[in-house]
Amino acid sequence: MDAPTTSHPPVEITAGAPAPLGACCDGEGVNFALRSAHAERVELCLFEPGATREHRRLALPARTGDVWHGHVPGLRAGQLYGFRVHGPWAPRDGHRFNPHKLLVDPHARALAGHLHWSEACYAFRRDHPEADLSFDEHDSAPFVPRAVVVHSDFDWGGVRRPDVPWRDTVIYEAHVRGLTRLHPDVPEALRGTFEGLAHPRVIAHLLDLGVTTLELMPVHAFVDDPFLVEQGLRNYWGYSTLGFFAPEPRYLGRRHPDAFKRMVRALHAAGIEVILDVVYNHTAEGNRLGPTLSLRGIDNASYYRLDPDSPRDYVDYTGCGNSLDLGRAPARALVLDSLRYWAEEMQVDGFRFDLATTLARGAVDFDVDAPFLREVAADPVLSTRKLIAEPWDVGPQGYRLGGFPPGWAEWNDRFRDTTRRFWRGDAGVLPEFARRVHGSGDLFDHPGRGPWASVNFVASHDGFTVADVARYHERHNAANGEDNRDGHHANWSDNHGVEGPSDDPTIEAARLCHQRNLLATTLLAHGTPMLLAGDEMGRSQHGNNNAYCQDNETSWLDWSRREHPLLDLVRALTALRRAHPVLRRPRYAHGAVRLAEGEALDVEWLREDASPMVEGDWHDPGRRTLAMLLGEPTATGEDVVLLAFNAGPTPARFVLPARRALGPWRAVLSTADSLPAADDAVVVAPRSLVVLEPTGE
Repeated sequence: MDAPTTSHPPVEITAGAPAPLGACCDGEGVNFALRSAHAERVELCLFEPGATREHRRLALPARTGDVWHGHVPGLRAGQLYGFRVHGPWAPRDGHRFNPHKLLVDPHARALAGHLHWSEACYAFRRDHPEADLSFDEHDSAPFVPRAVVVHSDFDWGGVRRPDVPWRDTVIYEAHVRGLTRLHPDVPEALRGTFEGLAHPRVIAHLLDLGVTTLELMPVHAFVDDPFLVEQGLRNYWGYSTLGFFAPEPRYLGRRHPDAFKRMVRALHAAGIEVILDVVYNHTAEGNRLGPTLSLRGIDNASYYRLDPDSPRDYVDYTGCGNSLDLGRAPARALVLDSLRYWAEEMQVDGFRFDLATTLARGAVDFDVDAPFLREVAADPVLSTRKLIAEPWDVGPQGYRLGGFPPGWAEWNDRFRDTTRRFWRGDAGVLPEFARRVHGSGDLFDHPGRGPWASVNFVASHDGFTVADVARYHERHNAANGEDNRDGHHANWSDNHGVEGPSDDPTIEAARLCHQRNLLATTLLAHGTPMLLAGDEMGRSQHGNNNAYCQDNETSWLDWSRREHPLLDLVRALTALRRAHPVLRRPRYAHGAVRLAEGEALDVEWLREDASPMVEGDWHDPGRRTLAMLLGEPTATGEDVVLLAFNAGPTPARFVLPARRALGPWRAVLSTADSLPAADDAVVVAPRSLVVLEPTGE
């Protein structure tokens, strides 16, 4: 291996300290610490800006337990560095050390540059007949990002986290770049960046919608997969993590190291929480034929889940080539350190865990008492943040909806699918639709959990937008370069007779009503509602239900649609949630609380004639109508709301129940074109819903 350049004066390195891991400025220099149980030697490589090779290579002189460490006096924030780790090259035993490969510090707080794919990024010779058993001696330093030493000083200006209660939470899932890339009021230089997202006009839009919590798709540093680069595409979504501490450089805009904190401060000042979609289940290094960029070359056997019968191979519960093994202390500590860093140093309010089942697997199966879940629950900081699981992975028995412990919320895909099926008129869906609107108590009504644990959504980044649910019957993913084989096959959508755009006003009116129904159900149901960015403006991805590589107008929000009629609907729905505590109850209601007259106080399920639903009604596959009467005692009396659903093709007349001392009813919201009159009954238009409240007169 070539030696570094030697035109610089000698650099001193002392033992330093084993904690904290990563690079830490102390006023006199920088302490470096790296965990590797199986390494034989660790070298620190120092770089000048723009240099392709390090100008200094210093062996870390001390080891405490499994942590290698050293202190270099005189270094400051902004120093570029990487590691080379020496150890056995024994892939059959799970060890893949190769000091020819410059490695990204897994605790690096910032990265400079992007990965440039080269044969040198692989620790083996890809053209060798023995594949990953061979050994490559090309230096990867010219092609991989550098870690950057950063300081932690930041003035939060007295701004505190909003700490929105779960019952009041309205989540808006967005992509940093996609949200602002086309925003006309955001300066061009800031579009697609953290600073752009913090622009006052963007924040004003979120507040206008009634959003309390912004959930950002991955912002950890990630890489563009080589097969995408070869097609001229990019990893737009970012689910291919390279560093668990470093913000993605392409979102930094002016490259200000505090850009992320500035964004959080601005959002918090407006009362909006920030949740991060985090990918701790796998890394960008892929399977055994993947590159060596960080953990694989630092200590492959300590961080990844290897096949116990063949440690050369990886256990892949993620579909991405590898799985981090959080059953092992080093991997678990790395993830917990990362979470604490983002929660404390970066002040984020919570996390949505991608493929969370992988994080809680034991030897094979999901374990609700897994070490990771236990340690998060015991952590004084993490246990106070919002924790949301994507409760599945692709491994055996990986679908665990409802299976996470108290304190956790979960993405509820059964809400998504059932709501879509109900509003397209599928038979036999009504009983499950009622369960989903009721907060999915069949899944979450357990000690320590409540309706809030069900994150209700009808569209997310993964799948059709709400507009496309009402516009396309089939996926249209040809632009992804996978012959339209990728993405969900079952979308439970309805194109209303024409695939794609239509100039028929009747079809377009039906599509708009369909979208209203989906959004209204999401925001009126018990649970925590989540909106996909742009659905309030009828955003379409032209039928692409897996736009992970579409960094273009397919994925970016079109802000020219700011006058879309769905905006008024979303504003009205979030206002209804705020006005009626009964719509955001923290507990489940089962119709058990009764008034003296025998009327249910908390929830009643009613037929069109205002009589209670009976077993035969629930099992009638042709039934498309249902009313949900909700009541909640308040300091001044009772908060009451009636939701009348009609997914049938003809109008439905609902007799309005008489309630003691509440007076007549009035319709306050309809997903049809006009608000119906309400006297002793209300007529709900075909395939629509109406919200009613008593006048109190």
